[in-house]
Amino acid sequence: MIEKGSRVLDIGCEDGALLEYLFREKQVTGRGIELSQAGVNACVARGLSVIQGNADTDLGNYPDDAFDYAVLSQTLQAVHAPHLVLEQLARIGRKTIVSFPNFGYWKVRRRLLLQGRMPVTRVLPAQWYETPNIHLCTIRDFLLLCEDLNVEVERSLILDERGRMTTARSLWWANLIGQQAIFLLRRKS
Repeated sequence: MIEKGSRVLDIGCEDGALLEYLFREKQVTGRGIELSQAGVNACVARGLSVIQGNADTDLGNYPDDAFDYAVLSQTLQAVHAPHLVLEQLARIGRKTIVSFPNFGYWKVRRRLLLQGRMPVTRVLPAQWYETPNIHLCTIRDFLLLCEDLNVEVERSLILDERGRMTTARSLWWANLIGQQAIFLLRRKS
């Protein structure tokens, strides 16, 4: 989804694996923000330009359209104010890429229904009391948030439990079979 030579801000970049990949494969000019000092250290060890920061409080320091892409990968569910973070991302980047685990996925629903317990999966590996996930959402929830914020979905990818793209015949089906979702967004004109 990211064009070669773009300027990219990766928020919640963890160890910098995505930024390093984009630098190597897409020749991007990349910057990162990471909350954990261990993550920042790992990024710097890879030679990446990353600062320690918090998506909930530090995105307001960036000017409008400062980047071609603002990326929030597997972090939306861990921020305190997802709507404000998404609003900032749409302002900072000409385009925004957001990925998250879908809590409407059928195996998540099944575990809640049959076992009465929060799921533990490859994508959601922590017990409920250890997880950084504080805002659980489904694909449908996310799309409604985009509507509320006047953000347009340009492209979406729905991934199955093996990380493969899957074809969803409808939003209902995507919400049921998608373990993860990736969206390319832009502000509506």
